[in-house]
Amino acid sequence: MRGFDLTPYRRSTVGFDRLFDLIENSARQQTDNYPPFNIERLDEDRYRVTLAVAGFKADEIDITAQQNLLQVSGRKAEVAESDRTKFLHLGIANRSFERRFELADFVRVERADLSDGLLTVELVREIPDAMKPRKIAINGKGEVIDLATGDKNAA
Repeated sequence: MRGFDLTPYRRSTVGFDRLFDLIENSARQQTDNYPPFNIERLDEDRYRVTLAVAGFKADEIDITAQQNLLQVSGRKAEVAESDRTKFLHLGIANRSFERRFELADFVRVERADLSDGLLTVELVREIPDAMKPRKIAINGKGEVIDLATGDKNAA
């Protein structure tokens, strides 16, 4: 895949550094499709990431949520050579993995469940009240209207 030169855009924009970094990083990354996953939008501010992790137990999966990053990794315990089965065909992947998902601002992990070989991670976006839009009344003696609820003098 060819590289992108985003320099002209970086020169004419302010505050989009993180977006350009994401684009450049995703272009550089080698795509590994293991384990397969789905990303669903359940509601305006609710999301679900589902990973197919057949063969992994809950104690072999680690989920780490940091600011703007969700990291899911799986580590299989080493099996002694004497305990290994002689496979005629090995089609079910049983290797360790690490998946990273960039999260938008104010998105947090609500919960995670493992059932029937599917790991589901529920995400929710919670915008702080101070960041929500407010309508300021002109000549209203400091009256502020919360656009979400319609309450007057909401600050």
